[in-house]
Amino acid sequence: MPHHVSRFTHHASRITSHAPLAPSCNPGNPSERAIALVIVMISIFVLTMLAAGFAYSMKVETKLARNANSEAELEWLGRSGVEYARWVLANSLDPTQPYDSLDQPWATGSGWLGPTNAPIAEVQQNVHLGTGTFNWKIIDLERKFNINSPEPLMQQVLPQALTLMGVSPSDATPIINSILDWIDIDDQTRPEGAETEYYQNQRPAYASKNGPIDDITELLLIKGITPEIYYGISATNYQPGYFSQERNRVGLPAGAMPGVTVGLKDLFTPLSDGKININTASAEVLQLIPGVDALAAEAIVSGRSGEADPSAPGMMGPYRSVGDVGRLPELPRGGPLMSMLNQFCDTRSRTFQVQVDADVGGYKRTFYAVLGRNTPRDVQILTFYWK
Repeated sequence: MPHHVSRFTHHASRITSHAPLAPSCNPGNPSERAIALVIVMISIFVLTMLAAGFAYSMKVETKLARNANSEAELEWLGRSGVEYARWVLANSLDPTQPYDSLDQPWATGSGWLGPTNAPIAEVQQNVHLGTGTFNWKIIDLERKFNINSPEPLMQQVLPQALTLMGVSPSDATPIINSILDWIDIDDQTRPEGAETEYYQNQRPAYASKNGPIDDITELLLIKGITPEIYYGISATNYQPGYFSQERNRVGLPAGAMPGVTVGLKDLFTPLSDGKININTASAEVLQLIPGVDALAAEAIVSGRSGEADPSAPGMMGPYRSVGDVGRLPELPRGGPLMSMLNQFCDTRSRTFQVQVDADVGGYKRTFYAVLGRNTPRDVQILTFYWK
């Protein structure tokens, strides 16, 4: 072999012996691969959550902006609903029906059959207007007793109401006197009653109203009136608590709950013309009248059902006058009962509460108004507010 070839071969072998090894084809450490995979998954999860949060935030912002743009339209829908209720009340005052009852359009939401040109025959309870809708509900306030009635009258009615609700006489006296103290104009405390001095010691402190009740929820501010007494134990949105019931030594209710489960809010209203509409009042409200027991009240309520017979006015259906109650065989004709009914009752309603539920593209609000109806051409808005 030539000398220069042998030298080349020698140097090549040396280079090969000192060259680094080629990378191995075997997989890496399994634990390192697992850690890398976990990091990737965490990163993807974090990025997904950030994207979802951003999307939700944008959706909320978009909805708030849309609702803000609908605010004015929603309020006008509510006011339109009140105006529609005014129209219904005005057209429900039929001179051939000298009474207000629960089968009339203002209470049912539908018109009666009549001449094709009678506007009330086309009344609708769900109304589409512009890009929104509203539905309405009307109740008369004469179905309840006016809690701002003169004091001598309230001294008769309040004990009757609390007895009806199952309140013991020992608890009734401070409640009655506290209500009367809240309404009267002076600051002199009645026996077991409450005036400003008592309410200033409450937390938070407040003063006695010393004036007529404007909203029936004011009763919850008055000494002795618990949620059970205000709402009634049958209210779906309120259940009596454990400590509000009398219990025996083993912790069970000491006795059966009273049979009548109405609350003060079901019996009284701060606005009305002062008389109870005998065609719309419940049996419990009728029992507030001195001399009217449960049997007489139920007879009055059941006796107004059915349709009126034009050939025999006042003999069937709603009472055209308080005197029509005399047609009931369960009630004595004349006597003190009829005298009390004539004193406390009427067949007309003049004050109505309207509830309007408005909706613009899923954005909703409930509006309330109290209307006073004097004549078909004079239906006034007394209050208007929303929640």
